[in-house]
Amino acid sequence: MDSLHETGSNAFSPAAAPLQQYHALYVINEAGPKIKSIIGNITNVLKDPRLEGKLFIELLAFGDGIEMLLKANNYEALLQPLLDKGVVFVQCINTLTGRGISQEELYSFVHYVPSANGEIILRQYEGWAIVKP
Repeated sequence: MDSLHETGSNAFSPAAAPLQQYHALYVINEAGPKIKSIIGNITNVLKDPRLEGKLFIELLAFGDGIEMLLKANNYEALLQPLLDKGVVFVQCINTLTGRGISQEELYSFVHYVPSANGEIILRQYEGWAIVKP
């Protein structure tokens, strides 16, 4: 049995972060408690000392996840600390079109992609970690 799978107090070693940069695409397509949950997940990973200063995060909203980025829902105070740490917020245009929502109803810091599924597929092929907590 190799050392990674041995039992005992010294058997586990956390993953190391030898690269200079890491990319993660966080995906949200649900509303309600999932919004605060994903904000918490991103906040926590940004505090991981292994990834400090090395992690670029894109948060992709589509479907019901649009609720996070609508000005009317008042999530800006929760999103601002993530924005200040470089998190990029992205919205699927298909969701806007399908729901009759204009870009003016979303925060000014939101970026747009034609389709969420297209963004997920392309980021995956670029080697990004895809995270859907």
